[in-house]
Order: sequence, then C-alpha cells, then structure tokens
Amino acid sequence: MKRFLAVVFAALSLTAQAQAPVPPEIAARNYVLIDLTTHKTLAERDADAPQDPASLTKLMTAYVVFGALREKKLTLEQTLPVSKRAWDERKGDPSLMFIDTTMTPKVDELLRGLIIQSGNDAAVALAEGVGGTVENFVQLMNRQAQAWGLKNTEFKNVSGMTEPGHKTSARDIALVAAHIISDFPEYYGYYSQRDYTFNKIRQDNRNLLLRRDPTVDGMKTGFTEAAGYCLVASANRDFPNGKRRLLSVVMGTASKEARASESQKLLNWGYTAFDAIKIFDAGKAIATVPVWKGQAKEAKLGASDAVFVAVPHGDAAKLQTQVERTDPLVAPLNKGQRVGTLRVTTTAGAPVAEVPLIVQEAVPVAGIFGRAFDSIRLWIK
Repeated sequence: MKRFLAVVFAALSLTAQAQAPVPPEIAARNYVLIDLTTHKTLAERDADAPQDPASLTKLMTAYVVFGALREKKLTLEQTLPVSKRAWDERKGDPSLMFIDTTMTPKVDELLRGLIIQSGNDAAVALAEGVGGTVENFVQLMNRQAQAWGLKNTEFKNVSGMTEPGHKTSARDIALVAAHIISDFPEYYGYYSQRDYTFNKIRQDNRNLLLRRDPTVDGMKTGFTEAAGYCLVASANRDFPNGKRRLLSVVMGTASKEARASESQKLLNWGYTAFDAIKIFDAGKAIATVPVWKGQAKEAKLGASDAVFVAVPHGDAAKLQTQVERTDPLVAPLNKGQRVGTLRVTTTAGAPVAEVPLIVQEAVPVAGIFGRAFDSIRLWIK
C-alpha cells in the first residue's frame, strides 16, 4: 500500500480531460483534492508550489512518532520528561498544550496535545523522546519525506514555526496525511477528537469541520503569518457500493472560517461531481492466463485491493478495461509478483487508471519433463 500510494500521487496529478468537471472557485493560495478510495486527484491549484506549512508540519511529526510506537521504541503509557527547550516554546505566544518542566506526561497525552491542541511544546517533547534531540528527529522526518519522493518538502523543525528553508507543498502534505490514514489506522482516531483537557486547560480542536460535517473525521489545521490559514480535512461518506474517503488540503486562506468553508466546498464538490465505481472486488481474479514450465498450466491475476476508479458523475457506462501482461509467462511465479497491468479507459480511449496485476497463487516450476515439453512447445510457437 505504501508503494502504491507513492506511485499514485506521483503519477496521478490531475489528468487533463475534456469532460472533466470544473471545480468551484476556491479562495486559497494552493489546494488539492484527492479521492483516497480511487487514488485520483480530482482538483488542484499550484499543488506542487513549496509553501510555509505552519502546523501542518505536525502531520509528519506524528507519523514518525507513530512509527516509533509500532517499532516498540516507546509506548503510549510511557512517560517523558519535559525539557527546558519544550518549555521555551511558550515564547512568542504559539499553540501549546501547557506542559512544564515539573511534569512527566504520557506519550498518549503528548500525542493528544500535539494533534488536538496543536501544541508546539508537545511536538518538542515527543521529538526528544523519540530522537534524543529535536535535530535528530528532524532528520527522521526528512528521511521519511525522501523515502516517499517528496521533492518539494524539507523540514527544519517539528512544530511548523516559520524558518528559512522549512517548506512543503499541498500535494506533499496530502501524501503525508494519506499515509497516516493508511499506515496507522489504529492512531487515526486522535484526529477526530473535538477537544482535549490537559492540566485543567480545555482546548477545542481548531478543525471546525469536525462539528459541522459528521462525515469529516480529521485531520489538521495550521497558521502562521507566512502560511496563512491552512487545513487538511478528510471525510468518509457512505455510498451504495461502500465508503468513499476524500482528502482536501487548502493553504494560504484568509481566516479560520475561510479554511473551513473552502475545504467544505471542495469536499462537497468532489462527492457530487465524481462517482467512485468499483471495477473488481478484492481477491477476485481479473484474468486467468496460461503459464509455461509450471506445475499449474494457468495463473490467476488480480489486484492487491478492490479496484475503484473515479469518473465524472454519470460516466460509468463509458468505461472499458484492457489487460496487458507478460507473454510468455514462465514459471516459477511468486504470489504477489507483478506480471501485468489493468488499464481502465473511456470508450474514447482517454486514460482513467492503471492498476498493477499480481499473481494470486504461486506457480512452482514443473519437473524436468514438464519443462522440456513446454520448451519444445515454446520453440514451435
């Protein structure tokens, strides 16, 4: 899934199509709308332009902490010290969860402070707990960005405070958010919590859509003078063929209200302007093809997940599929081995999606006589 997300976001920036729905006017410097169910970019403007990300930075901060939890380098119940550096985040009136050097908050509490309250002090405490120093942790953030191929992203700090060279783009930050959703579903619930009280101080989640749209279940706000008001929002709505998740990123809006309303506008438009069509179910064979020199004479090819595509509303009948595969297909074949591509196009030939086809069941190599017989058949062929 990780590799698939990276390929999809790199390759499926909005494809120009004559019949593509026109998005509404969005009052944001940069934006992108992604259909995470079909892995398609539905709308964008200057989505690759490097920008000051403000607290959207904390998406990557959280991702690295989630990775440390999975690797058992720390636990949710583990307590961490609060350094003077974390305390010093109080300077300049930034976002805080209000920890101090006399406290030893749990990792769970710090994550809630980071995600719900957007605490810069929580970001520093977590970074020091995982990386030893903030500088080491920032290297982990940049290493992950490089592994995903984020060419417009470089982190200089863990909180998102404005700093020369600290940058990302709407598309890059969408990929970070998408990875949190797909890679760490066990921690995604933090992003839906509407408020959090720590040290007897209650703070509301700044994502206004959590209270306005019951289908919005995350993710993160950000603001600095350089960045403007930013919001990553994700919604998961029910449709007859299953749930469909959209992710919007707006950067550089004029106010808290604007980032919420413009995000809502994008999400609503995406759900109404495009249909998500299921082409094949998960685990279903898409093609059965001949195999040479194998213990089995045929192999079933399919996709790793159910295949959905996004098309303009009402255009489902205009889709057609074509299988392109390696020929001849010679054993041994490993389960999960990619041997072809499913191409989905309109009847006019316009590309809609490309899905890797993999072997669903391994095909071991045949014995010496079976291999010899098929060698002769291949030579004649």
